[in-house]
Amino acid sequence: MTGLRNALTPEEYEEQAKSGKPEEGRWSMDQHLLAGVSDSLQQIQYILVRANSDSKGPKPKRPEPMRRPGVGGPKKRDKINEAQADTLFKLINGGAA
Repeated sequence: MTGLRNALTPEEYEEQAKSGKPEEGRWSMDQHLLAGVSDSLQQIQYILVRANSDSKGPKPKRPEPMRRPGVGGPKKRDKINEAQADTLFKLINGGAA
């Protein structure tokens, strides 16, 4: 990997740094463990801020986990339509679908 990296021009190296996709590369076990530790620390920090912040102020966004090889980005969920909302409402309130 170092040989490939050293063969890049500074412009190519900068472009790779900006648009690199870690989910398409290979990681060692150490890198996976370090990403897990990083995610855990971000979650702890988020929980600490939420627990100690005033409920009137803006709430921080939940941190996204570090992208890992072979795993795509977060999926966008489709919005619920009116018929699905009615069915869900009936199920929640004890009615049969």
